[in-house]
Amino acid sequence: MHTKSLRRAAAFSLLAATTALTACGGGSGNAGVRDTAYVARDVETLYSSAKDRLDRGQSTLAAALFDEVERQHPYSPWARRAQLMSAFSYYSARDYNKAIQSAQRFLSIHPGNKDAPYAYYLIGLSYYEQISDVTRDQRITEQARIALTEVTRRFPNSSYANDARLKLDLVEDHLAGKEMEIGRYYQRSGRWLAAQIRFQNVVDEYQTTSHAPEALYRLTESSLALGIPAEAKKYAAVLGANYPGSEWYDKAYDLIGDKAPELASIGG
Repeated sequence: MHTKSLRRAAAFSLLAATTALTACGGGSGNAGVRDTAYVARDVETLYSSAKDRLDRGQSTLAAALFDEVERQHPYSPWARRAQLMSAFSYYSARDYNKAIQSAQRFLSIHPGNKDAPYAYYLIGLSYYEQISDVTRDQRITEQARIALTEVTRRFPNSSYANDARLKLDLVEDHLAGKEMEIGRYYQRSGRWLAAQIRFQNVVDEYQTTSHAPEALYRLTESSLALGIPAEAKKYAAVLGANYPGSEWYDKAYDLIGDKAPELASIGG
C-alpha cells in the first residue's frame, strides 16, 4: 500500500504541475484524439490529450501521446514533463522495459532536475515488478537490487529511498532464496563442494535474510559430508549463537550428535 501511495503522490505532483502549465497556456484537452499518427497540434492540446487518456486508464495510448509531445515540440518546457509522464504511463501499462527506457532518457537529458529522484525510483520499481520466482533466472532481480540501491545512495532522505529500502530487503531475500535453491540441488546431486559455495554466499552476502539459519545448517550438513567435522561444528556453533531458538539449530545439534558424536558439545 505504501508503494501505491508513493506512485499516486508522484503522479499527482506531476499532473498538478502540468495542469498549472495548461492554465497558463490556455489550452484545452482534445478528447477526440483517436490515434497517435503524426498530426501537427499545439503543445497544450497535445499534452492535455495525453493527460486525458491517462486519467481514463488508457495508459499505453497516453504514453504514445506524451512521446508525441516531445517529438513535435522538443524545445518546449512541456517536453521535459512529457518525458517523465511517458515513463509513468508505460509503467502504469506494465510495459516495464519502455518505462525504464523513458526514465533513463529523462535522466540522461535532465540529470539535475527536481524530479530526478522519482525517475530513479520508477526505474527501480520497473525492475522490481518483473522479479520472477526463484526457479528462474534472477538477472532482473539483480538489476532491481542495483537500481533500488541507487535510489537510496543518491537520495537517502527521500520518501522514495525509504520505500526502496523496504523493497531491497525483499529483493535480497529473493536472491538468497535462489542461492539456497541451487545449493539444495547440488546437495541432492551429491555435489557437496558446489553446495557449500552457494550456502556460504548466503551467509556472506545475505546474512540478514530469512535464509541465513538454514544456510548455516546446510553448511554443517555439507561439511560433515565432505569429511570435515570441525568445520561442521563451527557452523553449528555460529547457528546456535545467532539463532538459538531456531529449528535449524535443533536439527544441527541432532546432526552433529548423530554423525560426529565426539563433537556433540556444539558450544564448546
